[in-house]
Amino acid sequence: MDEGDGWRRARRAASLLEVIRGDRPRAGERLPGRPRYALPFRPVMIYGIGLNYRDTVEEMGWEIPARPYLFPKLPSSAIGDGEPIRIDDTVTRRADWEAELALIIGRTCRHVRPEHALAQVFGYTTANDVSARDLQAEDGQWLRGKGLDTFCPLGPLVVTADEVADPQDLRVRTWVNGTRMQDGTTADMIFPVAELIAYCSRFFTLYPGDVILTGTPAGCGDFRRPRLSLRPGDHVEVEIGGIGRLGNPVEEDGPTGGREVSSLAQ
Repeated sequence: MDEGDGWRRARRAASLLEVIRGDRPRAGERLPGRPRYALPFRPVMIYGIGLNYRDTVEEMGWEIPARPYLFPKLPSSAIGDGEPIRIDDTVTRRADWEAELALIIGRTCRHVRPEHALAQVFGYTTANDVSARDLQAEDGQWLRGKGLDTFCPLGPLVVTADEVADPQDLRVRTWVNGTRMQDGTTADMIFPVAELIAYCSRFFTLYPGDVILTGTPAGCGDFRRPRLSLRPGDHVEVEIGGIGRLGNPVEEDGPTGGREVSSLAQ
């Protein structure tokens, strides 16, 4: 907890999800230095919005959508700052980056009008909507292409909504191995944050802790010529101005380079 005069430990351990739901623990002793960042929390639901920047749609050669394009990302895709994005080249050879503003719902809501939508936001964080473009193309729908393990870095921290004066006035950037690849602004969204919340809540209930990714500006690797894709050994950073920069190494996954995970724990 940042109390203005430095970081302090909460007197009682509480997850961020508990805080989002309304339990705000009191601060205890002051911590020396800054905390080490980790995944802020593991969302139960992550909703992605595709094709939401005009320059991206133009870069792809597609038509401007008439309504938001929705897809899911899975809880197992979420990782934190500094954790590796793991790529299995027997699964995908076209892993791509997407810097995105992510919003976190703070109240249970349904049928929210756009003029009331921002009041439902607990806070904002930085996201990298890593995407397997070849799987997207194969499937037509985007569950595999967007939902692979480690394909949703979030963080390094959550900034509460009262600290963000205008979510439509934020710079969005990506660097891969130190080279800037994306440089856009949330002002270029086709459907702004308030409209996205209203649209989603028209069809299903949004709950505290749900995350909505709001789309990415032009500059993704797969739409460049020649095409660029993430490879083991790369380092990718995404940043939302005023919120934070999120950095992740890329490592090999799969039968030869990754982890085999097995557990009886539920």
